[in-house]
Amino acid sequence: MIRSALATDAQAMADIYNPFILGTTITFEEEAVTPQEMASRIGIVLLALPWLVIEVQGTVAGYACATPWKTRSAYRRTVESAIYVAPSQAGQGLGTRLYEALLGELQQLGVHAVLGGIALPNEASVALHERLGFEKVGQLQQVGWKLQRWVDVGYWEKRL
Repeated sequence: MIRSALATDAQAMADIYNPFILGTTITFEEEAVTPQEMASRIGIVLLALPWLVIEVQGTVAGYACATPWKTRSAYRRTVESAIYVAPSQAGQGLGTRLYEALLGELQQLGVHAVLGGIALPNEASVALHERLGFEKVGQLQQVGWKLQRWVDVGYWEKRL
């Protein structure tokens, strides 16, 4: 089941996200987020853009959201997306279903362009984005320093 995220999902979402923060370069955050911080983020994003969760047998197994790309008004129809699926649920198509739902909601809201920033290498995320019709539009070299190494970020774009 895919639905809008609620503040009550914050603990489950933090549990999904924190291992990516603490053990990978997939996200450039470096400190674990608390459930309170996650609930705050959900509340802020839901004011204007979707934040969705996917449940498996009543348990949150992943989430996806969109945030404004930039704050200047001319960028108002462009967003950056993020998606995280619990590692125990990876490879079951949940990410694809969740991302498709997010893209559908964004299209209904009049969003024109969705950007996916991917810390590289990340074959699974690249494959997901390209399967959904995103095209690579650029790559920034060594823009993040995490886990004692420099990390590149590639950008994929999809026009709705």
